[in-house]
Amino acid sequence: MVLVNAALATTLLAVTASGDSVRVPAQARGTEVTVHTEDPAPEVREGIRRAHTGQPVPPERRPARTPGPDAELAAALAPLTAAHGVRLSVAVFEPGTGRSAGFGSGTFDTASIVKVNVLAVLLLQAQDAGRELTDQEKEHASAAIRFSDNDATHELWAAIGGEHGFDAGNARLGLTSTRGGPDGHWGLTQTTTDDQITLLRAVFGTDSALDPASRAILRALMSEVAEDQRWGVSAASDGPVALKNGWLPRSHTELWDVNSIGRVTVAGRTYLLAVISDGHSTHAEGVAAVEEAARAAVAVIRSGSAV
Repeated sequence: MVLVNAALATTLLAVTASGDSVRVPAQARGTEVTVHTEDPAPEVREGIRRAHTGQPVPPERRPARTPGPDAELAAALAPLTAAHGVRLSVAVFEPGTGRSAGFGSGTFDTASIVKVNVLAVLLLQAQDAGRELTDQEKEHASAAIRFSDNDATHELWAAIGGEHGFDAGNARLGLTSTRGGPDGHWGLTQTTTDDQITLLRAVFGTDSALDPASRAILRALMSEVAEDQRWGVSAASDGPVALKNGWLPRSHTELWDVNSIGRVTVAGRTYLLAVISDGHSTHAEGVAAVEEAARAAVAVIRSGSAV
């Protein structure tokens, strides 16, 4: 479904060609969010230390292989997470079987992956009112998802009632650990990979607060993301992909948040995948880490030990 004409699409692409950083009002610049996370278990810390130094992990010190997928994913991601200051969380779910795997805890900045969530809440509100999106809302929705347009997202954020409307909508969508960014800073919304999988299940599943028409809009837009923004979880796919990425340089650290969520297809089977991360020294390094994590997550869930 294409919701803007070619002329509008060209204009929107030009507007967003400079990047995906979140606009912060001058009076609020310098305000940062402090995120507290739990330390990993001792055996995970030991595994990461040994992976970083090249030492083998003695069998008695290796993370337990039951239930299986989570431990395998932790082992696969150890080289990525060994980098000082880099945090990474990954979750994968296979709708056809219900199999899942995850790694990492704590909350992360959403950056622009929040745009899917914002549109989902707007569609939910429109359902409640018994109406379709207006032409203007459709244009903003297309620009926000397909081209990651920030100005369009500001309009959608205001339309849903800011963080209060956002949080209320998420309660109905089943997101329990996602909180809207304060004072209009939607890119600083805090989330978890578990919540992102819940959101993706609401978009791509059938047991959802979103009706079929709303789900169709989100699926179509996520399938039409601009070509230069189709990195991330797409690295794990050999078929159709529907995704949304987010990237944000943090002013207080000069390090990057890099995130990617979506539905990927591998050998004809579909998987819902979320990778969120921060602490990268460059955007390119963040993209490489996210893509490697995406490939590892899908490989684990496809392995015979995934239950």
